[in-house]
Amino acid sequence: MCSDKFPVKAKGIGRVFKAFLNSINGLRAALRHEQAFQQEVVIGVLCIIAIPFLQTSALESAILIVAVVLVWITELLNSGLEWTIDYISEEAHPYAKIAKDMGSAAVMISLIAAVAIWLIILIPYLN
Repeated sequence: MCSDKFPVKAKGIGRVFKAFLNSINGLRAALRHEQAFQQEVVIGVLCIIAIPFLQTSALESAILIVAVVLVWITELLNSGLEWTIDYISEEAHPYAKIAKDMGSAAVMISLIAAVAIWLIILIPYLN
């Protein structure tokens, strides 16, 4: 699995462009294969679209957007972890379960934090 020969890496702007394309491929894969990410993107986009109608300050709006993006980032990392574990071995192992459960817990915490942030910012506007 390990090789002494490493591929030549792009440098300069070529490296940045290649990294950007890899990132786009990762987003496409997540949108194609990960139902949880699909759901979080739909809900997150709807929330972000609603922000201008909420009449929040610029800072509050930025915080609301960051809360949504935090959920997306956490879900992407969790999905990557799960795919890697599944690639390494399809055989059930207690450590694999623990790793997947920890990734899932990270997503849950990010979702709870995002909901809390949205409530903390929006409740005063509802009164």
